[in-house]
Amino acid sequence: MSFQVASEVGRLKTVIVHRPGKEFTRLSPSNKEDLLFDDVLWLNRARQEHDRFVGAMAANGVRVLHFEQLLGEALENPEGRDFILEHSFAPAFVDPEILVPFRDYASELSGADLAELLIAGVTESEYEELVGQKLPERVASRGGMVLPCLPNHLFARDASAWAYGGVSVNLMRMPARRRESINLHTLYTYHPEFAGQDFKRWDTEAFLAQPDNPEFSDLEHSIEGGDICIIGNGAVMVGVSERTGLDGVRNLARSLFNQGAAKTVIALKLPISRAFMHLDTVMTMADEGTFLAYQGLGKVPSITMRPGANGQLEETTDDGPGMYDVIAKALGLDAIKVLVNEVDPLTAERDQWNDACNLLALAPGKVLAYERNEQANAYLESQGIEVIAVPGAELGRGRGGPRCMSCPVDREAL
Repeated sequence: MSFQVASEVGRLKTVIVHRPGKEFTRLSPSNKEDLLFDDVLWLNRARQEHDRFVGAMAANGVRVLHFEQLLGEALENPEGRDFILEHSFAPAFVDPEILVPFRDYASELSGADLAELLIAGVTESEYEELVGQKLPERVASRGGMVLPCLPNHLFARDASAWAYGGVSVNLMRMPARRRESINLHTLYTYHPEFAGQDFKRWDTEAFLAQPDNPEFSDLEHSIEGGDICIIGNGAVMVGVSERTGLDGVRNLARSLFNQGAAKTVIALKLPISRAFMHLDTVMTMADEGTFLAYQGLGKVPSITMRPGANGQLEETTDDGPGMYDVIAKALGLDAIKVLVNEVDPLTAERDQWNDACNLLALAPGKVLAYERNEQANAYLESQGIEVIAVPGAELGRGRGGPRCMSCPVDREAL
């Protein structure tokens, strides 16, 4: 079996999602900022909304894979278990004082139970009951947890991103998310759905480095899937953002070019702020050659990368005015269509905050969007885009929409 994601809008065939779980019972007012959330979620309602999201995809013929189940199955492979015990129960993430007994406990769990523990984490009060040893007083916890939870797995787009017959397991910018990449590497390497299958790896396994390794500057080498847009025609558009550094984009471009998988990578320089966290918070594709953009984005500077001599990158810079022309050229088009809802700025800002631009295309001209963005959805429909609206009042508290919550691994070619 081969996997291929050569566009953002070809018919979606297979996708990975993560249904909110026990990890959200650990999200609290005191640790939510460290865990990159603006608010705590009502778990039962968030699950109901996520089920509606999954149901909408399934009703449109999409095969939906659930991340926690996949991870648990991968951990039934002894090599997968050994890998994750080595890299997740490491001094970078667990206090060395409890590392050995904690790892010994985890090693005896079933694959499903170990997957839940890795995602849900372990609180200080749980440690003694689970491990059978009193937690030493000098052990440093993080947000009340000796193994921090990973609620951001909800946003399945970021830790790995598929492009043109391969996947990049990403070096995450924020320490709270770095263990997610270890989990994704385990899944792609040891789960029978992926192990031995015909796909490439675009990453350099930089995510396995210690978080304080000076060789990998947080800002410059990180890259996250919310910034990676597979626009088609052998082109990739990547936001340089709060979460993705320019060197991270260059690393991806070299990997794609060296194996002949892509012809062009466009780096768009976004404002560095939480509101512009990823490219897909302000711009996504809705149809062939058609994009939806937040009016506050405007036209931003870009660097167009192409294969150069001797494995080097050939780079061309545009200061901003030519942004749409740069994208059109990469797509082999005379022009692209950019939909910008010209409502009043406060409405536009509110819609963008509520993920109105974060569309997941199920097929050309057919997208999933949050139902709360009524004006934005009506505008899309007036422009000929079919909108399937799904609830997101709770899910949206994490600042992520349908595209954020999905990791496509297979799409039909256009």
